[in-house]
Amino acid sequence: SFPAHILASSGLGSRRAVRHQCLRSERVSETVRQRREMEQALALAEARHAGAVVSGVSRVVVTAEEAPYVILETSMGKIVVELYWKHAPKSCQNFASLAARGYYDGVKFHRVIPGFMIQGGDPTATGKGGESIYGRKFEDECHRDLKHTGAGILSMANSGPDTNASQFFVLLAPTPWLDGKHTIFGRVAAGMQVVKRLGQIVTDSNDRPVDDVKILRSSVTTEVP
Repeated sequence: SFPAHILASSGLGSRRAVRHQCLRSERVSETVRQRREMEQALALAEARHAGAVVSGVSRVVVTAEEAPYVILETSMGKIVVELYWKHAPKSCQNFASLAARGYYDGVKFHRVIPGFMIQGGDPTATGKGGESIYGRKFEDECHRDLKHTGAGILSMANSGPDTNASQFFVLLAPTPWLDGKHTIFGRVAAGMQVVKRLGQIVTDSNDRPVDDVKILRSSVTTEVP
């Protein structure tokens, strides 16, 4: 080691002090990051254990890097959807975070119209329920580059402009009259046969499936399984 007067005159002492401070800051940041990851993992585990979680109980929020895809394991098979984070970031974060929280687990597809769409995401199965991760209804993200062009398009269900929450639907056919009225935020990347079979189930006069079809478990992933 160098004598103190040499360190002082050369500036080595101050540089070492700065380096030491930086290392301490990095260690603190790493500790904070690890603590946050642990808290998020615990929250996710709690959500999974509890089943369908009421919005706000679990605080898991995922990002585009963590969740480019969402897996819906239904009672009729697995559906994997790709999310359009670039075009509809709020809708994608809402949907992916609710999936990661287990919010959709056990939720029925409450509305099925052959040749049109399948709809789900409402824990009450009435078509009137559901909450977003934002604690309120949130605004539409209709993008001129995205159209309801055919089967497999994933779009937000709503009750009018800027009333998005947790409900969504998957198209079974082109529906151009919905363009500009509903936010397109993804597409089916795998499991389209499951979607088609779901779209052919028997329903009553209110378009409700006679036999329940549920999302058994939902999760996020970085690649198509």
